[in-house]
Amino acid sequence: MMQPYFTNDAIVLGLLLSVLSFVFFTSTSKNKWIQKFYTIFPPLLLCYFLPALLHWPLNLISGENSVLYKVSSQYLLPASLILLCLSIDLKGVWNLGPKALIMFLTGSLGVIIGGPIAIITVKYLFPDLIQTNPEDLWKGLSTIAGSWIGGGANQTAMKEIFSVNENLFAVMIVVDVVVANVWMGLLLYGASITDKLDKWLRADTSAIVDLQNKMSAFQKGVEKIPDTKSLLYLLTIAFAGVALSHWGADVITPWLGKYNDVLISWRLTALNSSFFWIAFLATTIGLFISFTRLRNFEGIGASRLGSVFLYVLIATIGMQMNLKEVFQNLGLFAVGFVWMCIHCILLVLVARWIKAPFFFLAVGSQANIGGAASAPIVAAAFSPALAPVGVLLAVLGYALGTYGGLLCAFLMQLI
Repeated sequence: MMQPYFTNDAIVLGLLLSVLSFVFFTSTSKNKWIQKFYTIFPPLLLCYFLPALLHWPLNLISGENSVLYKVSSQYLLPASLILLCLSIDLKGVWNLGPKALIMFLTGSLGVIIGGPIAIITVKYLFPDLIQTNPEDLWKGLSTIAGSWIGGGANQTAMKEIFSVNENLFAVMIVVDVVVANVWMGLLLYGASITDKLDKWLRADTSAIVDLQNKMSAFQKGVEKIPDTKSLLYLLTIAFAGVALSHWGADVITPWLGKYNDVLISWRLTALNSSFFWIAFLATTIGLFISFTRLRNFEGIGASRLGSVFLYVLIATIGMQMNLKEVFQNLGLFAVGFVWMCIHCILLVLVARWIKAPFFFLAVGSQANIGGAASAPIVAAAFSPALAPVGVLLAVLGYALGTYGGLLCAFLMQLI
């Protein structure tokens, strides 16, 4: 891969923030043609895909040569989770009912059965497209199954369990990232037309609307112009929480490492992931704060600042996606895209059957496919008040990822 033009992260960050500002500036334009453009391509989607275009074909920046994603996911994401959870109405989230969990489990099932069906479909339609030998194929794809149900820790667990070749594993990571990111882009687009989709799904959205209205009323009730002191306090709450999350993860992860054999036997290797504990603890801290007077910091824009952090994370995720890779591994990408289509079709069928809102479909899917790093992004695209729903489901995905990945792997082996 050719070296990108800009490798200095200060310049890359400036470019990404400029892209975000450009999108938000133009999206508020009164020009009817620009408004029409944004009805087709919503701002959030562009915040995701424009950095990908800066990566390829423009080759101005590259996620491979930047630490910005790591910084965003390790620091800004947990800070965002704390700020978005800070004023959450936990009772309102509980009142959303069981449909969110049903859609999450449906998404997991879609990944489990989608793998073997995708292999059969691609081999039948395009017999010579997949060059990988069958034994390596199902082993390599098992790592994608682990990732798409749980996350990176589950993916690594699959690699170790089935002794996946390093070169093949690298290709599978590319397939995982590109297919998952394209799907995430479609979900973000769906969030912009959720009313139409909910109408088609015949969904009852009253609980979601009620939670959003409560959050809006609370924000207006405590709203005030922030001063330097209050902004400093808000940043302290956010990043002191990030510090506690990292400290907790630094203590818990090595301690659990002593029981690694037990975790492996119980297929709970995801608990050895430091990122799992950072996201889990940040969410817990945010939810704890929501029961205290500190929740009134929503009045100076806690959720808005949290949303800004999320947009920066979206941009850094986007710049890691290399669309060129699709054309270099067509067979494996064909399996990946068919696999994702099966996951999607099953979600749509169940959502229409139980009349679940598109929000539950999107977040249930992303909690599987993207995990804690992107599930709250998709949830917040509907409303900042709903971000914790994505986190809670993603945490469940970490717990089930290895089990689901193993079941999918065995089914693919049979094929």
